[in-house]
Amino acid sequence: MEYCLETKSLCKQYGHFKALNGLSMRVPRGAIYGFVGKNGAGKTTLLRVICGLQSPDGGEYSLFGVGNKSADLYRARRRMGAVVETPSIYGDMTAEENLRMQHRVLGMPTFDGIEELLRLVGLADTGKKKAKNFSLGMRQRLGIAVALCGNPDFLVLDEPVNGLDPQGIVEIRELILRLNREHGITVLISSHILDELSRLATHYGFIDGGFVLKEISAEELNDACRKCVRLSVSDMKVLCLVLDREKQEYKVLSDSEADVYGNENISHLISALAAEGCEVRSIHEHDESLENYYINLVGGGKDA
Repeated sequence: MEYCLETKSLCKQYGHFKALNGLSMRVPRGAIYGFVGKNGAGKTTLLRVICGLQSPDGGEYSLFGVGNKSADLYRARRRMGAVVETPSIYGDMTAEENLRMQHRVLGMPTFDGIEELLRLVGLADTGKKKAKNFSLGMRQRLGIAVALCGNPDFLVLDEPVNGLDPQGIVEIRELILRLNREHGITVLISSHILDELSRLATHYGFIDGGFVLKEISAEELNDACRKCVRLSVSDMKVLCLVLDREKQEYKVLSDSEADVYGNENISHLISALAAEGCEVRSIHEHDESLENYYINLVGGGKDA
């Protein structure tokens, strides 16, 4: 598998505070990678390091296979676009003027593609309106357009929907999906709005205390969070025997508890267990959300 970004034991310290504490992660090419962590967990520090805004104190990282100590890193970094913390836009310029300025900064010889880019982010009709008069969602989309100048393969977004109204959130979500699916751009998104992230991400990295606790694909996470019925029984062997006979999918959690998946008729299951001398002690539906999964993983509060 190809990776746009790989980090190995990255460290970054401010005084006595370890913002990154041996952080290792891998962002697969073509993914929408959700970077999940509570405030102060190290998300923005990691993004600033890989964008070249800060240097790590230890460890290493690579972009498209080029290591951070390589003289060719600047070439790999030109394949990135980023919006970290706040969009880098000029308030006294129009959307088109902002993109022209970015073309000059990148040393691009022409302004070809600017009109198409404005259409892509939904700003083609803003005309001579100054960016300072844009809504928050429009400024965020303009920031993404600036980051897309130069046709990057890898887009890094720091809290892209933070503070937006519902309509603005939908617009950013649809734009990110379009960039990924239609233009093949890999996206790394730092976000604490987990419900929204679950509508986008194909992969997740859960960070706490400057360390990635777990990386998981959306498919694996859906399996972990899928709806099921949790049973507590007196005899696990009998439960397994009955479920195997019924060709029912299940997962044993302990000597007395198991999760049963699918559309099993519970009354029928209880009767079948009773016939085998197995007592059902408790039964309840279990449907873990992304937020609950994260809280259980870090064992902390809900400030994700």
